[in-house]
Amino acid sequence: MYQLSFSMPEFLENYWHKKPTILKGGFQNFIDPISPEELAGLSMEEEIDSRFVSNFNDEWTAEHGPFGEEKFSQLSESHWQLIVQAANHWHEGANQLTEAFTSLPNWLFDDLMICYSAIGGGVGPHIDQYDVFIIQGQGKRQWRVGAKDVGQYKETCRASALRQIEGFDAIIDETLEPGDILYIPPGFPHEGNTLEPSMSYSIGYRSPKEQELISNFADFVLAHDMGDVHLHDPEFKTQDTYGKIRTSDLANLTTMLKSALEQPGTVNDFMGCLLSQSRHQLNIVAPEPLWKPEEVAQHLESEGEIYRVSGLKALYHEHEDKMAYINGEVIKVADEDTAFLNTLCNQPVIHSGITMSQASISLLTDLVNKGYWFIED
Repeated sequence: MYQLSFSMPEFLENYWHKKPTILKGGFQNFIDPISPEELAGLSMEEEIDSRFVSNFNDEWTAEHGPFGEEKFSQLSESHWQLIVQAANHWHEGANQLTEAFTSLPNWLFDDLMICYSAIGGGVGPHIDQYDVFIIQGQGKRQWRVGAKDVGQYKETCRASALRQIEGFDAIIDETLEPGDILYIPPGFPHEGNTLEPSMSYSIGYRSPKEQELISNFADFVLAHDMGDVHLHDPEFKTQDTYGKIRTSDLANLTTMLKSALEQPGTVNDFMGCLLSQSRHQLNIVAPEPLWKPEEVAQHLESEGEIYRVSGLKALYHEHEDKMAYINGEVIKVADEDTAFLNTLCNQPVIHSGITMSQASISLLTDLVNKGYWFIED
């Protein structure tokens, strides 16, 4: 089990969204949860998002997977990096690493990206718009971090799959060893250079942009057939020039627009559905044959366990205990099942010690049959 060696509340107070820092020995006696060979295996899978970046002789290339075995049989000894996104969705050992960060909200968590880097490998100087904890595994990497971007950095394109900047002056320039963690807030340029063949683990936190909220809310309103009304103004009057939008008409139309955002139930459901959807593909497989409620109940009674699919998000609003949002779906329960719903959202494993009604068993069976939770053979 991975445990952080520092206080997360103190870290949040001093660094979160404020400044980058290196947390030396953030994990004591760190052991890589995955091998380079296993990472290469993940990059061969069609459903897994992977990239291969090469910078040999300062000539940058970037390719998207999946990759075949021939890719790894012809590699040079330096200046390349293999990247796998959302590795926590596909590898249980890697997913266990994310459990050290569960004091941060699940709705904000994006994914665990894993990189294997040959000597000299990297993706060049760049800027991300999310919070990231970069955990050093085996090997050593030198990291440089610059001052926050306020428009002083010039972007350059040296490969189609890479967004780089031309360069920056470092405010952090240190070598990370196994168990060290580099935290970088949004907007700070950074660049890693591999000194020894290395594994690194990037735990990213990403909030939706304003334009994403607006765009997705419009889709939500249309999908649920809301707002299908026109402006109604029985006090309408003539006007002296017909090309003018009157202040009163603008106010009425603006009120219509704002009214959708002033419906707490609508906004709550929209946010719950949006934030519970992963940005990356999940390892969801429906069981065959489907489970029956009595079989699920018997499995739990015999001290069996039921596991949530890695990366699946199950969320609820702070003051609403009878409703949850799982992978973009709204889940409602009766008063007697609120404790079970809380367990679904906060615990990765359902076991026999949890009190469940028949309705809870039916709900859990439905979730298992959708592939959101699973029972190991």
